[in-house]
Amino acid sequence: MPTLYHHPLCPHSRFIRLILSEYGIDATLVEERASDRRPEFLALDPAGRTPVFVDDDGTIVPGAGLIAEYIDEIYGPERGAQRLLPQEMSARIETRRLVDWFNVKFYDEVTNWLMTEKVYKRFAPPGGAPDMDVLRVARANIRHHMRYIGYLTHTRNWLAGDRLTYADFAAAAHISCADYLGDAPWEEDESAKHWYQRIKSRPAFRPLLTYRAPGLTPGRYYAELDF
Repeated sequence: MPTLYHHPLCPHSRFIRLILSEYGIDATLVEERASDRRPEFLALDPAGRTPVFVDDDGTIVPGAGLIAEYIDEIYGPERGAQRLLPQEMSARIETRRLVDWFNVKFYDEVTNWLMTEKVYKRFAPPGGAPDMDVLRVARANIRHHMRYIGYLTHTRNWLAGDRLTYADFAAAAHISCADYLGDAPWEEDESAKHWYQRIKSRPAFRPLLTYRAPGLTPGRYYAELDF
């Protein structure tokens, strides 16, 4: 069985967990705190970042982007119309553009700040109270992203087009972390909210919704499918 080294509230880890679950790929989950800098984990990925995927044959694939591409190459062709990285070039480009948007831009502007201030500071030295100025910026930024999601889903069935793709799971992974922390502004855009309700209702999402971080209660709507 493959192994996924992950952190339960790492959005990039959640992105890969959703893909694996959507494809029906069972993997052993090993929780990893990157701040621990375990030598065994650094031997898998010297960058020391989650997620890292180790396949049955020993192939080591570090990082969400590489893992998603690897899964598509190995498992995608047999999925046909359910392939999460479409075969058509224009659709592949748009999917990759949006995956990058959420895994890089959204992460840099929202998720990284929320997670660092409200979660990672709890475990990594020197710790300390959340920086409220940083949180205010992240909460302002997420509103712009929610409106962009609403714009996309107002004219498309899913984020990258008519079909469900990696783009939807990348966006949903990051938003799920913000939602856990109570920082998802659902009043900002109805189209974005309805899109998230649809993807959140998929079976692949269920394991994420049952997670509870020690000492950190999830937001009011985190586990609700209809909110």
